[in-house]
Amino acid sequence: MITLLGLTLAELQALVKRLDMPSFAAKQLADWLYRKRVGSIDEMTNLSLRHRQLLKEVSEVGGDAPVEAVRSVDGTVKYLYRAGEEAFVEAVYIPEEDRATLCISSQIGCRMNCKFCMTGQQGFSGQLTANRILNQISSLPEHDTLTNVVFMGMGEPLDNLDEVLKVLEIMTASYGYGWSPKRITLSTVGLRKGLRRFIEESECHLAISLHAPMPLLRRELIPAEKAFSITEMVDLLREYDFKGQRRLSFEYIVFKGVNDSLPYAKELLKLLRGIDCRINLIRFHAIPHVSLEGADMETMIKLRDYLTSHGLFTTLRASRGEDIYAACGMLSTAKQEATKEN
Repeated sequence: MITLLGLTLAELQALVKRLDMPSFAAKQLADWLYRKRVGSIDEMTNLSLRHRQLLKEVSEVGGDAPVEAVRSVDGTVKYLYRAGEEAFVEAVYIPEEDRATLCISSQIGCRMNCKFCMTGQQGFSGQLTANRILNQISSLPEHDTLTNVVFMGMGEPLDNLDEVLKVLEIMTASYGYGWSPKRITLSTVGLRKGLRRFIEESECHLAISLHAPMPLLRRELIPAEKAFSITEMVDLLREYDFKGQRRLSFEYIVFKGVNDSLPYAKELLKLLRGIDCRINLIRFHAIPHVSLEGADMETMIKLRDYLTSHGLFTTLRASRGEDIYAACGMLSTAKQEATKEN
């Protein structure tokens, strides 16, 4: 059975041709899937009954509502989506005064094994299809309020790049959601073969998970550093222009006694000198079985002020949803363990 949600226009055109439907039916299908967000083929009323029956014999829309929602006192909502038998992924809805951001997942678990990440502790269970990725947006109860989407949830997006690029096409194409790429940010630890391709095949914002400016320390936090060092990554990024509409940012979780002192700030300035970018300083959400602690706010403010005063635009990212364990992987880990026990 073919799932329609997550198919590009070219794939829909191939499907209607195979079913001997008129070529214009592909755009009609796209409109029902991505503009009207229908849940069944029967709702596609400008298709003939015969064509709807043909479609139902080989395909389904493929949208699934979240199976669980946990709400924070600050308005943040973590949604759990089923992703196969005994597998779940998370999406986090973050409303603010003038915007509403959805943080979505791209894999079931993750291969990167970052020391500070609960998803990494799960290990890797599988790739999410374009259908499963897009469903986190399409089936979101607050879909109509969304202003931004960030690929900062479970998984490494560049490790599932073909499916992620399909989703980005659908989100930004006129036949799909018609969003500006400026509304979408992809976050990555940086994979050599995927980074250049993402930059050249997409116009969406890019966020690099940095967390340490020196390769040896970064390797302790992010094992992927061994394969593609941060210095090589920055050299690659220097080849591209980020002075226009597209934004380049570096995410820096501040760990107490690990990367929070002045020498690290100086190394950050040295590493990123001459690149048009920003640094986002992030408070660490404590997770089980990890000894790392978050730095206090006074330390983070000192870091921000030092970097900003030396010409590197730096922000403090507000911590949201701490009472519902909004950090990636915590809810899905608990759900999967409970499912296995039952």
